[in-house]
Amino acid sequence: MSKRDKIELKELESLPEALDGNHRVIPIVTGEDDTVEEVAVPEILPVLTLRSSVLFPGAITPVTVGRSRSMTLVRDTNARNGMLAAVLQRDGDVEEPKAEDMYRIGTAARIMKILEMPNGNLTVILNGLEKVEIGEYVSSDPYLQAKVTPLKDSTPDEKNVEFNALVDSIRDVALNIINISPNMPKEAIFAIKNIDSRRGIINFICTNLELSDEDRQSLLEAPGLLARARKLLEILIRDQQLIELKNEIQEKVKQEIDKQQRDYYLQQQMRTIQDELGDGADAELDEMREKAKQKNWPKEVAELFEKELQKLERLNPAVAEYSVQVTYLQLLLELPWNDCTKDNLDLKQAREQLDHDHFGLEEVKERLLEHLAVIKLKGDLKSPILCLYGPPGVGKTSLGKSVAAALGRKFGRIALGGLHDEAEIRGHRRTYIGAMPGRIVQTIKRCGSSNPVIILDEVDKISVSNHGDPSSALLEVLDPEQNTTFHDNYLDTEYDLSKVLFIATANNVGNINPALRDRMEMINIPGYILEDKIQIALHHLLSKQREAHGIKEQELILTPQIVEQIIAGYTRESGVRSLDKHIAKLARSRAKQIASEEAFAPELGAKEVEKILGKPKFLNEEYEVGGIVGVVTGLAWTEVGGDILYIESVLTPGKGRLSLTGNLGDVMKESATIAFEWVKAHCTELGIDPEKFEKYDLNIHVPEGAIPKDGPSAGITMVTSIVSTYTGRKVRDRIAMTGETTLRGRVTPVGGIKEKILAAKRAGITTLLLPEENRKDIEEIKPDYIRGLTFHYVRTNDDVLQLALEPQAQQ
Repeated sequence: MSKRDKIELKELESLPEALDGNHRVIPIVTGEDDTVEEVAVPEILPVLTLRSSVLFPGAITPVTVGRSRSMTLVRDTNARNGMLAAVLQRDGDVEEPKAEDMYRIGTAARIMKILEMPNGNLTVILNGLEKVEIGEYVSSDPYLQAKVTPLKDSTPDEKNVEFNALVDSIRDVALNIINISPNMPKEAIFAIKNIDSRRGIINFICTNLELSDEDRQSLLEAPGLLARARKLLEILIRDQQLIELKNEIQEKVKQEIDKQQRDYYLQQQMRTIQDELGDGADAELDEMREKAKQKNWPKEVAELFEKELQKLERLNPAVAEYSVQVTYLQLLLELPWNDCTKDNLDLKQAREQLDHDHFGLEEVKERLLEHLAVIKLKGDLKSPILCLYGPPGVGKTSLGKSVAAALGRKFGRIALGGLHDEAEIRGHRRTYIGAMPGRIVQTIKRCGSSNPVIILDEVDKISVSNHGDPSSALLEVLDPEQNTTFHDNYLDTEYDLSKVLFIATANNVGNINPALRDRMEMINIPGYILEDKIQIALHHLLSKQREAHGIKEQELILTPQIVEQIIAGYTRESGVRSLDKHIAKLARSRAKQIASEEAFAPELGAKEVEKILGKPKFLNEEYEVGGIVGVVTGLAWTEVGGDILYIESVLTPGKGRLSLTGNLGDVMKESATIAFEWVKAHCTELGIDPEKFEKYDLNIHVPEGAIPKDGPSAGITMVTSIVSTYTGRKVRDRIAMTGETTLRGRVTPVGGIKEKILAAKRAGITTLLLPEENRKDIEEIKPDYIRGLTFHYVRTNDDVLQLALEPQAQQ
């Protein structure tokens, strides 16, 4: 035994005291260099089975022996040569391990000292000598004995760069593991720094660092020190990363717990202070928290509410921000979030509801019933964005209430006419004084469900200002792919609008933002014909006005003839709003008679209607142009429906100039110029003396002069008027036309056909000239609308003139 071994052994003699003091003993290594002591290992050695420890060559390690068979082995071996084979058993729970329960590689060791422990066990200090391979077991009683074969660990040359680098890396990583691991004794740092032997440092670290038995056994079985060093470095780096990750997780958890404890402590202090001040804020906060527990809202909103509530708890109720925060939290609580009403999917009942509330409008009703059918079959459907467009008074807005009633949903209406501030849609940020959510969120809160029917009224009358473009803000609202995450600036979190059925209304589609129009399904609601208006008045408007004025059914009766008289003499519209006002006036007059207890006949007569409403405003809507040269009836579209339009032209002595009057827009002026130039270019074929264009000026006038007019649809009407004026050919009786013309004389299609046809019928016109490409529009119109009308479809100006003008009178 070397001098150093004796010193180390002397230090281990205090082992019982150390164990009694619950201190950890650090195994040590022998040898000051890489030399290996030559040891004569017997051919047969007793096998000491180790439960959870691996002995490495060169290490001096204390091993606790408790099994009776192992204690007998230790005492017998110590009495002889003191040499045994220390081998790890595969399963530490096996009390009586057999040959198959043992690993094949172990370490030949010499017993240096045996210490009797107070609990009856033995602590044996073993000095690892050399790695051995266990061969055949020759005995199992009273303990295991086996043939062994020495396996020497080859040590690389001192100049081996890889081995030297591995040893340095192992030393550095091991020191770092000891520093960052709370379980490793810091004394090991001193030992590692003072071991000069490369062989010794590897075996020391293999013995002392916290490694699994499987890792230690694999290190022992490594063929040579170089292979052991490689595997050891790999294991150490892995363990270092695990320890760092574990420490990082523990630190995060500790910080979170510390923050929670700190917040709790501060909140408790604040509650105590508020209690001392005598305010009643706690009761309000507790009430909010209780309401929040009952809310069916997304997890993100619940977290936001709790965060904002904690912020409110830290505020002094006397500051202005306190009331702002309370208002915001109350909005979060009042919004329906995931609360929805159940849709009524009875298609028959829905159809009856729609028919009861509105006469006609078959296309709209069919579209809504299709939507209900899909929901019924599929169970879910992103609500479509419908846009009902047409003249005023045809029932676009009131249709939304009927849809809501048919579906069994709540109803809300947002008036967009004149809206010019984007914040009205998206809401104001809470940094502003008087901030509030946008109209969308306010309407949903008012409805109390997340799937109401919301009417966006007059979407074509939104205006742009320096406060932004509200129609652009509506792009997100009306896009089914985006409105699942609608962001209101005041709410400052996402709200799902996909369950809302939006119905937009408009009069003039051309005024709607193109991108916004593209997101909506456009459904046209045309004006009503006379027969429709009569039915609406008798079955809807009259009963509504009776109820509004407290009149019984038998106290006010209108016949179809009287209703027709009111329509013809007092209203000129595509809808029935003006008709409703006149019926209301009749109801007020009858209510006065009833209240005054005057005698009256229940059924109103023509004279009584004229007495109440006054003289008819529209005595004759028909033109007075039969047989007049140069005056042609055109058809026009306005925001209140269709109308007839007169084009008058006259020649005056001059130099061939063209003048236009009647408050015409740029497009209509261009149409007049095109018509005039085409007539000049084809004067010979038309039978016009070319000298007239040099001797006379042409004036075109479109009455009424005070009303602005624009659009290209009067092109063929102007051509007809000009040719009639220059040739003296009369215009055929009861004929009207609409269509745009080009310099080549081609007639192109125009819009608003149905409204124009209604205007023609009101005026008593029987023949209509339309562009050939508008034929499809006529085919889509119900036969009732066009009964009594004759249509001619034209492709060129020549076709128009042949149909519209009478033949040239013979001179």
